[in-house]
Formats: sequence, C-alpha cells, structure tokens
Amino acid sequence: MPTATMTSKGQITIPIGVRNALGVGAGDRVEFVETQPGHFELIAATQSVTSLKGLIRKPAKPVTIEAMNEAIATQGAKAR
Repeated sequence: MPTATMTSKGQITIPIGVRNALGVGAGDRVEFVETQPGHFELIAATQSVTSLKGLIRKPAKPVTIEAMNEAIATQGAKAR
C-alpha cells in the first residue's frame, strides 16, 4: 500500500503509482471526500467545466438582467 509523509507545512507528495492511477499531474486538482468519519477518498478533479453542460435544464422563460438584479437586491436586503 502506498504511503506518504506530511511535511511541517501540511504538504504531502502523492506516490507515483497513485498519481498514475488517478491520471493527475503537476497543476491538477484533487478532492478529498469524507466517506465516513476519519476516512477519505482522494478523487481527481480534472474534469472540464464543459462536462457540466446539460446538468441543469434551461428555464421555461428567459430571465432578464433587470430581473436578476432585482432578485439580488431583494435577497440582499433580506439578509441585512
């Protein structure tokens, strides 16, 4: 089982076998997902934002910029 040692700055080097299995390299991001208390999974966060296309359906009626600004102002006033 691959292991890593944490530095005094909280950094670790992910072993090469794990990096290869995840398909990550320098500059790529990874996520730590808690699967149960004290247990985490390391997941490659390398998907493009374009992979989110189609996740949320389009509204039935287009929303205008003015309507968006009004909704933001209304919610902002409620938050105070």
